[in-house]
Amino acid sequence: MESETKATRKVHCVMLAYPAQGHINPILEFSKRLQHGGICVTLVSTRFFCSKLQKLPGSNIALETISDGFDDGGIDEAENQKINYFDRFQEVGTQTLIQLIEKLSKTGKPVDCIVYDSFLTWALDVSRKLGLLGVSFLTQNIGVDSIYYYVNKGKLKHPLVKDENISFPGLPTFEPRDLPTFLHECEPGDPVLNLLVGQFSNIEEADYILCNSFYELEIEVADCMRKIWPKLRTIGPTMPYEFLNNSIKAVEDEEDHGFPKFKNNQECSTWLNNQAKQSVVYVSFGTMVPLTEEQMEELAWGLAESGITFLWVVRESEEAKLPKDFPRKSLKSLVVSWCHQLKVLSHEAIGCFMTHCGWNSTLEALSLGVPMVLMPLWSDQRTNAKIIKDVWKIGVRAAFDEKGIVRREALKKSIWEIMKGEERSEVKNNAMKWKNLATKAVNKGGSSYENIEEFMDYLSHSKVN
Repeated sequence: MESETKATRKVHCVMLAYPAQGHINPILEFSKRLQHGGICVTLVSTRFFCSKLQKLPGSNIALETISDGFDDGGIDEAENQKINYFDRFQEVGTQTLIQLIEKLSKTGKPVDCIVYDSFLTWALDVSRKLGLLGVSFLTQNIGVDSIYYYVNKGKLKHPLVKDENISFPGLPTFEPRDLPTFLHECEPGDPVLNLLVGQFSNIEEADYILCNSFYELEIEVADCMRKIWPKLRTIGPTMPYEFLNNSIKAVEDEEDHGFPKFKNNQECSTWLNNQAKQSVVYVSFGTMVPLTEEQMEELAWGLAESGITFLWVVRESEEAKLPKDFPRKSLKSLVVSWCHQLKVLSHEAIGCFMTHCGWNSTLEALSLGVPMVLMPLWSDQRTNAKIIKDVWKIGVRAAFDEKGIVRREALKKSIWEIMKGEERSEVKNNAMKWKNLATKAVNKGGSSYENIEEFMDYLSHSKVN
């Protein structure tokens, strides 16, 4: 009887997410796919991050927490104390993750596998210590990941030479300004740079490497990296089924995509319903990087003077930077502090997306067939922008001046080019091509669908008995 119980119990995966919105949403959506496929999932992040959440979407996905050493304030607390957050997280996270897995085992829920955000390389050491499978989960695209990998292996030196053209297998030729900002703005030894480059220090030892992208989007670089990482598989886009027109019935309430920190805002939907098809510019720059007051003013008047209807998400922390006489709500403008981005991008009124080019936002727009105005700010966003414009050909790049500001005239030019210009038709056709390929990838028989099936089959056959 005991052997039968072991043989018939479900595989149990701990899904360890880095405590940031852009990292936790993809691993949550992937968790739903695994749960739907019969895998038992426990989602894990830090105590401080989870304490800020309204709820965990999906009633049958368990949520547990570990400590990063800063349970009252996370990374901000570490910075205030002038302590290296990542070193402390590794030390305390290792201890508390082991304790959590041991607790789960004692309560009749033994763990078979740790799927961990690639930033948290120490989780692979935990998996080895406990005799579990260890799976790296990449939340950036393969192109960006490959660049950091080459830096880790010493094949790309930094800081970068100013006028050097840089080529990588499967990618276009880059200028230094097109590469992730940390490679030319950070000195060697910088903690964030170490985190990004260090995620590839032991990746070849992982039992699987999963990436939130889809094969058809990055064929050349995916094929190159598969020669280095034979266990690499694309499993994206990790978005709710209903937004990808997937034929599989969604198993969760898609109203709860991601980890909501805000209440639903119906104002956006009501306002968009009164707009003409493909007439609205949706503007959002993510949750992390603040804009200067000067940049906010240029954006505000550039949007207003463009004559194009716009919906602009301005975080509460940024609202004071808006010009006092700027129209926040009218027939042609709406400024909100939050919106359900997937609902907005999938609305027929949206004509383009002005974006910071974060990977989640990029993948969402691409998967929904929305052309983009590109305004990359930091990190991998400039690299994404380069590929969006020159490889995928679904966006125009707003021009920054010598002060690093996008002026209102440059903004208006980019908006008109993507909404009304001669290339509008070609860009829209390209966007629809990628949308169709994204949908095909996650449907039965598609590349991501088959990769997830293969991964679940691997888990089932490798289950710890």
